[in-house]
Amino acid sequence: MELHDVPAPAKINLFLHVTGRRDDGYHLLQTAFRFVGLYDTLAFDTRRDGQVEREGEGLSGLAPEDDLVVRAARTLQRATGTSQGVQIRYTKRIPSGAGLGGGSSDAASTLIALNRLWGTGLDRQQLMVLGSTLGADVPVFIYGQPAFATGIGDIFQPLSLPDNAYVVVQPPQAVPTGDIFSAPDLTRDSACVKMLVFTEWLNKNKPLNGYRESGFFGRNDLEPVVFARYPQVQATARWLNQQGVNARMSGSGACLFAEFVTIEQAAKFQTRVFGKIYSRESGSVAVIRNAWACSGLHDHPLRHWISS
Repeated sequence: MELHDVPAPAKINLFLHVTGRRDDGYHLLQTAFRFVGLYDTLAFDTRRDGQVEREGEGLSGLAPEDDLVVRAARTLQRATGTSQGVQIRYTKRIPSGAGLGGGSSDAASTLIALNRLWGTGLDRQQLMVLGSTLGADVPVFIYGQPAFATGIGDIFQPLSLPDNAYVVVQPPQAVPTGDIFSAPDLTRDSACVKMLVFTEWLNKNKPLNGYRESGFFGRNDLEPVVFARYPQVQATARWLNQQGVNARMSGSGACLFAEFVTIEQAAKFQTRVFGKIYSRESGSVAVIRNAWACSGLHDHPLRHWISS
């Protein structure tokens, strides 16, 4: 049995507030997750020998035991006692160290797909519990819809979001998440907001003239820390603002995004980004490594592969 062309979408954080820190070191967050149409793609073929093997682009230097896709498959094996194995092939398009949740998304799609392929029969909540052992962002991809998240980013309420599109821009630097959350200058006392405040703000501040002129809701509390330590990320954000759009960093960076009303408007701006790939300011060069025009998704493409 096999499953091919299984999508694993990227996510963006429309805002990200750090509201505290638990005794175990985990940070308390408030954020709004949205999936966007930038995908890694995976394929799964059942093996009878119980082995989990993987192949694909972008795996150089990544040991199997460090690969979230392999770890997800083995976690599902242990949890269900299945004797089945799998050959996994995947193509990476979501960059690493980008704040887009690529590894977490791959792990979530692996859990969802193998639960279906192996017939292990776990429901959404059971898969989310398994996903939480792999990474903080894995559960939201299994949750499967835009979400207002609290706790350590693991308590979700569904969000209804408009049909916006985004240009996601990759600076030339990757950002390690752990370094940012451990930074002494990270804001850890942002005031909590109610989901209703966020949704009312969205309704009152719709993008105009094709893109969001009025800025974004709240902040990304990780952004000042990243900008201070990774000047090329800050330079890219400044360069995007000079192009006439507001840009926000997703997650712990390095990627930034700008919001548009339609995918056509986003694609037009993406073309413009590639047409002006370099910008000089104060003797520095802001380089855009890559950029994607992405639709905002209302559901994870595998959401209905799981019983709730």
